[in-house]
Amino acid sequence: MAAGTGLAFVTHAPNRLMSGQGIPLPGLLSGINALLLLPVILLLVLVFITPSKGSYLASLMLAEVLFTALVALAGHQAEVLTGGDEDSLARISFGGGFWATTALCLLIASDAISRFTANHSWRVVLNVQLALPVIFLLASGALSQLSLLKEYDNRADVFDAALWQHLGILVGTLVPSLAIGLPLGIFCSRSPRWRPPILSVLNIIQTLPSIALFGLLLAPLAGLARAIPWLGAHGISGIGAAPAIIALVLYSLLPLVRSVIAGMHSVAPAVIESATGMGLNRAQVFLKVQFPIALPVILSGVRIVAVQTVGMAMVAALIGAGGLGAIMFQGLLSSALDLVLLGVIPLVLMAAIVDGIFKFLVSMLETARR
Repeated sequence: MAAGTGLAFVTHAPNRLMSGQGIPLPGLLSGINALLLLPVILLLVLVFITPSKGSYLASLMLAEVLFTALVALAGHQAEVLTGGDEDSLARISFGGGFWATTALCLLIASDAISRFTANHSWRVVLNVQLALPVIFLLASGALSQLSLLKEYDNRADVFDAALWQHLGILVGTLVPSLAIGLPLGIFCSRSPRWRPPILSVLNIIQTLPSIALFGLLLAPLAGLARAIPWLGAHGISGIGAAPAIIALVLYSLLPLVRSVIAGMHSVAPAVIESATGMGLNRAQVFLKVQFPIALPVILSGVRIVAVQTVGMAMVAALIGAGGLGAIMFQGLLSSALDLVLLGVIPLVLMAAIVDGIFKFLVSMLETARR
C-alpha cells in the first residue's frame, strides 16, 4: 500500500528523450477505477481468517484479479494520455509503484498456490495461468500505447533476432556442458583420488569474473582463427558467440559435476548390491539402477546451469555474442529505460520458464519413482 501510494504508478513524458512526470495510483482511482480497492480490502480481510484451502484459493483469485486490473489500468491510462494516437511521441512508462504492487500480487499468488496444493503439476498449471490475462490484454491491443510496447513495435525484427540468438546461446551451452559434465561427474564419483583436483580446477574457473574470462578467451581464439582460416570462416574468433559459449560451458561444469556426484552418491549401496546379486553387470547396474535413481538430482543441477546460462548470456553481448543483452546495453547507452526493460523482462520470463520446465520434469520423475 505504501509503494502504491508513495511511488509513481506510471510516468508521462512528452517524448523518449525527456524525463517523465510521475502519476501516483491514488490519482487514478476515480469512477469505476475505484473498484480496484475491492480486492485490496478483501486481501486484507483474509489476513485475519484462519488459513484453509478455501482462503488460499481466495487469495490466489484476488491477487490475480488485482494484478490483471493494475496492468489494465496502466494500459488504459496510456490510452488516455496519448489520446489513442499511434503516432504520438508521448511515452507512458511503468513507474516504481506499478512494479512494486504487481510484484507483490504475483508473490501473494505464488505463495497461495504453494499452500493450496502440494502437487507439482497443479502448481505449474496454476502459475502458468497467471499470465493468461496479460496475454489477452496484449492480444487485444489494450496495452499498445505503453512505451514498452512502442519500443517493441519499433524494433520487432531486432528483438526477434536477439531472442533467437539468446536461445541459441542457451542450447549451444547446455549440449556441450552435458557432453562434458556428465562423464566428468561420473568419473569423479567413481574416482575419489581424482575428485579433489578436478573440483579445485572447476572452483577456480567459477571464481573468475565473467568479463575477465571472456577477455582471457579473446586472444587465443583470435590467434586460432588466424592460424586456421577454416575456423574463422565458421564463426570461431575472438569475438562473437564462440568465446561466449566456451566461457559459459566452463562456468556450467562445476554445478553440473557436483550434481552428478551428489546424484550418484544418493544411490544406497544396498540397492547396488541387490542389483549385482540379481546378475546385472556393471554397465547394466549403472543404466538400469544408478542413473535412473540419480536422474532427479542431476536434473536439478542442469536446472541451475540452464538458469545461470540464461542470465550470464546477457553479459556475453559485450563481446558481440548478441542476444537480449545487446538490447539491454543499447538501452543503457542511450538512457532509454523502456529499451532496457525490453531486454530484461523477456530474460526474466525465459529464466522462469526454464526453471519451471526443469522443476516439472524433476517432480514427474519423483512421482513416477513413488
